[in-house]
Order: sequence, then C-alpha cells, then structure tokens
Amino acid sequence: MREFQFYPAGAGDIIFLIIIAGFAILILLSLYKKFLKKESNKYESVAKTEKEEEEEIAEEVQEEPEEVEREEEIEQEETTPIQQAEPIKVEELARPQPKSLKEGLKKTHDGFIARLNKIFFSSEKITKANLEAIEEILFTSDVGVKTSQRLLDYLNESLSKKELEDASKLKEALKSKIKEMIKIESPPIPFDKKPYIIMVVGVNGVGKTTTIGKLGAKYKAMGKSVLFAAGDTFRAAASEQIEVWGQRSGIQVVSGQEGGDPAAVIYDAISAAKAKDIDIVIADTAGRLHTKQPLMEELKKVKRVCNKAVEGSPHEIFLVLDANTGQNAIAQAKEFNDALGITGIILTKLDGTAKGGVIIGICDELKKPVRYIGIGESVEDLREFNPDEFVEALFED
Repeated sequence: MREFQFYPAGAGDIIFLIIIAGFAILILLSLYKKFLKKESNKYESVAKTEKEEEEEIAEEVQEEPEEVEREEEIEQEETTPIQQAEPIKVEELARPQPKSLKEGLKKTHDGFIARLNKIFFSSEKITKANLEAIEEILFTSDVGVKTSQRLLDYLNESLSKKELEDASKLKEALKSKIKEMIKIESPPIPFDKKPYIIMVVGVNGVGKTTTIGKLGAKYKAMGKSVLFAAGDTFRAAASEQIEVWGQRSGIQVVSGQEGGDPAAVIYDAISAAKAKDIDIVIADTAGRLHTKQPLMEELKKVKRVCNKAVEGSPHEIFLVLDANTGQNAIAQAKEFNDALGITGIILTKLDGTAKGGVIIGICDELKKPVRYIGIGESVEDLREFNPDEFVEALFED
C-alpha cells in the first residue's frame, strides 16, 4: 500500500487560498442580496394590490349613497312641474329711459354756452378783449345775427361801464335777456272744442311723424281720446309708421292710399272723430310733394278743408323743426308761418346737437311760442317747454 506524503505549504500557497476564499464569499453575498430584493418586491406588490382593492371597495361604498341621492333627485324632477317664465315684452326691453333736461341740453351747453362760461369764470373783471370774445361767440353761434346783435345792444344799454366789467352781473344780465326773448306768452292748450284739431307741419326728416306719435301718447295719458290722420300720403311708409304709433298707444288711425289726396284723408279722419265723439285729432301732413304742386299750396288746402269739416279749425298748427339744422330752422319757420300762421313750435333732436341756441333766434324773430322740445327717444323726452328751466339748465355750471 502506497503512502501519501504531505508537504508543508509555503507562504505563497496560503495567500492564493485566501484570495480564492474571498472571491467565493463575495459571490455568495451578491446572490443573497438578489434573493432578498426579489422577495421584497414580491411582498410590496402583494401589499399594493391589497391596498388598491381596499380603496376601490371604499369608493364603491361612497358612490352608492350618491347614486341613491341622484335617483331621488331625478324622481323629484320628474314629479315637480316645470314653471314657465313669464314672457318679457319687447317694448319693455327696448323702451329708452327718459333724460333730464340738463342731459338733453348737454351738447348745446358744451358748445357756445361753455365758451361763454369760460370767459365769465376766467376773471371777476371783464376786459375789453373779453367783451369782444363774447360778441364773437354770439355771432358765430346758431342764435342768429339779428338776435345776437339785440343781446349785445341790451348789454351795452342796460349795464353801466362798471357793471359790464363785472363777470357775474354780465352773465346774469345775459341770462335774463335770453329768458325774456324765449318767454312768449302761450296759455295752456285749452282743448275746449270737440274734436280739437291739431295740424302738424314740417319738412321731411325733422321727426314730424314720431312727434305726432308721442303727442298722441301724452294726450291719451291725460285721459283724452285721440285719433291720428295719416295725411302724409306722399312719403313711403309714412302711414305704416303712424299706424305703429297708433298700435303702441291704442289710438285709431285713419289713412288713405299712397299718393292720394292728403286733404281728403284728413277730412275723413275729422268726420270719423265727430261720429265717434273723439276729443283730439292730430293730422300728419306732407313734408315734400312728388308733384308740381308747391308744398305750401297743398298745406293751405289742408287748412281750408279742416275749417270746412269743423269751423274755426285747425285749432293749432304746430311746426316741427330739427335743432340740427341750426339757423336754417329760422328760415323754415318764417316760410311756414307766412303761409299758414303757425300757433306753436316743436323743436326736436336737441339732445343730438350743439345748435340748441337756435331756439333763442326762432322765438326772437317769429314771436311764436315753443310748445314742446324733444331731448331723447322716449315719450317722456318730448316735454312741454319751460323758458326758465331751459335757460337755467343751459347755463348750469
């Protein structure tokens, strides 16, 4: 039997064995870490799954009462009757709000009146240069040359030299004279005849038919029965326009064929008013003719027919003027007055122009009263003319 011999290991062999053992230990540690990580992920996945399931169950539990509540709401909606909203009238939505007199005269105030006030407030003492500036403002405004000269003559004749230099006294004197010029004696409309015939005249575009509609609404609100005579048979859609106003206010309208005889339409309207015991007849008239017949001659014919239907009528002849036309309105007023003998003036569209000073010239030159002024779109914006209120609102700071 062979015997094995053992040789003593050297230092190199021992080091080699130690290195091999170290590598083996590192490999084992690495494998063990991988094993632990895998197991950890497995447990986390399971825990996460369990948590998600718990949350889903909790959500389902919460949704159940919400679904029950929603079902109850649906049942209530099915059993509760739907309430219909009351219809809103178009007229109520579109109805413009009335303006104050100051608002309606703002553009005129901001025009030549503001220029005058600037001088009055620039210094307590008025200089010669200031007086010349006031003279220029009056002559270049729509007051009119003749009226402006009368105002200046009054200031120079009624005020002493010392008073002319006092800004406050000069302003008050000017206001006082303007009030005097526009304060034409005009007693209230009596409506003492039945039917009371009002003939309304004016060129096309001044707002004549709209003014008639507003007048009718005002008189009806006073408790009067009113009838419209659609006598402007020459302007397209004039009858339709006045019929709309009649429908709004519950006022009967008598109209004829387009291009027909205006005098015949107005005669028929007066006859109908007499038969139905109507208080007031407001007659629209042509503002321009499509024939060779002059407008003034046609209007004179209408006036004669009114007198034939009711002796002494028309009881009023109102001339409607557009304030935007400025001094041209004075020329129109003279022409209509010479032909018809107007009894009153209605100045419209004052809120849309800086030429409202023309009212001073009209009153001064024609000596005819301004019955109404229009300062807006609503019925209330056609208001009776008050000279004192007008001047105060015009000069208000």
